[in-house]
Amino acid sequence: MSFSAPGSPPPPPQGPGPQPPYGAAPYPAQPQPQPGYHHPGQPMPGHPYAGQPMPGQPVPGQPYPGGQPYPVPPPPVQALRSPQGLSTALTVLLSVAGVVNLFSAATNLYTWSLMRDVIANPAQVADDTLDGADMLTGLAGALQMLTLLGTCVVFIIWFHRVRTNGQVFRPDAFTLSSGWAIGAWFIPVGNLFLPYRVAKQTWDASVQLAPDGSYRHVSGVPLTSWWIVWVASALLGRIFSPLYERADTPESLRDVSAFGAVCDLTTVAAAVLAVLFVRKLTALQNVKAAQGPYAAV
Repeated sequence: MSFSAPGSPPPPPQGPGPQPPYGAAPYPAQPQPQPGYHHPGQPMPGHPYAGQPMPGQPVPGQPYPGGQPYPVPPPPVQALRSPQGLSTALTVLLSVAGVVNLFSAATNLYTWSLMRDVIANPAQVADDTLDGADMLTGLAGALQMLTLLGTCVVFIIWFHRVRTNGQVFRPDAFTLSSGWAIGAWFIPVGNLFLPYRVAKQTWDASVQLAPDGSYRHVSGVPLTSWWIVWVASALLGRIFSPLYERADTPESLRDVSAFGAVCDLTTVAAAVLAVLFVRKLTALQNVKAAQGPYAAV
C-alpha cells in the first residue's frame, strides 16, 4: 500500500535481486582527497595529463593564439673541436711504441744469435744466458702490449675527432657516417681497408679549396704510405704469433726470431709514418679552421 500524496507519481518499481542496505551507495565508495593528497585519477593542479600542454601553452604542431606558428627547436649543430692535444699525445705514444719495438727487434736478434750458437755447439751457451734471453723476450712482449693498448685508444679518439671535424668542413665528402671512424677498426678483414676509406675522405674534406673555389690538391703520400706499411705490419704480426707459439726447437726458434725482428722493424716504420700522417692531417684541419674554406693563394 502506497502512502504517496494524491496526484504524485508512483514510486519506481523495485527490480529483482538484493538491494543495497539503507544508506549504502550502489557503487564502491571513491576515496575522498585529503588536503595535500593527490588522487591517482586526477591531474595535479597546474600539471596536465601526459601528452597535454600546460595551461597557457600551445599544443605542439598548432599555431599560437593570434596565428603565430609554433616554433620548432633547431637541429643540433656540430662544432669544430681542435685535434691538436690528441695529436701531441699520439706523437709521444707512437714514438714510445717505436722505441719499444726497436727494443723487441734487438731482443729477437739476440735470441737468433743464441740459437745459432746452440745449433753450432750447445755446450758453449750457458743456461743462465738462455734464461736471460727468455726474460728479455717476455719483457719486450709486455711492453709492446701496453704501448699498443694506449696508442690504439688515443688514436681512435683522435681519428673520430678529425672525422667529425671533416663533417663540419664538407658534409658532402663522406659516404660513411662518423661512427665508422670507430667501428671500422673492429671488423675482421674490413679493418684492412675501411679505416683507409674514412681517412681518405677526411683528408679530402680537410683540404682548403683554391681561391676560385676549385679543388686544391694536397699530396696524400703521408696517408697512403702509412696505411700500406701499417697493413703490412698487421699481417706480419698475425703470421708471427702462431709461428712463435709452435717454435720448440733451436732451429725453429732461430727462424722465428729472425722473422720477429722483421715484424718489429716494420712496426717501427709504421709508427714513424703514423706520426707524419697524424701531424699533417691535424695541420690541415687547424689551417682550415683558422683561415676558412678557401686558401689565400
